[in-house]
Amino acid sequence: MLTGFKEFLMRGNLIELAVAFVMAEAFGTVVKATVTVVMDIVGKAGGTPDFSSFAPGGVHIGALLTSVISFIVLSAVVYFFIVMPYKTAIERLGGPKEATLSGDTALLTEIRDLLAQRTP
Repeated sequence: MLTGFKEFLMRGNLIELAVAFVMAEAFGTVVKATVTVVMDIVGKAGGTPDFSSFAPGGVHIGALLTSVISFIVLSAVVYFFIVMPYKTAIERLGGPKEATLSGDTALLTEIRDLLAQRTP
């Protein structure tokens, strides 16, 4: 009974998932802080980007507008400050290496290719 639980806890995937979760949480705070800085810069340029009180015709869509603008800024921060530099670094460092096939898989791939070349 406890053996299965111990195996579950010691499984590599669980540890990797836990580390990824902790790292994602920490990374989320960095992204939120960066978005706050960008929103402050936008606020300096064109006023505070808070449309909470905006209600044309009595319909309160201000909170939605603020959320949409925050989402767009968040997406831009993630793309321009994280994704693009990551892609550039991967290209400069040679990128991920191709997986090598095992002997059996390589043989089966060769047989498949030879069969595909045959004409009926």
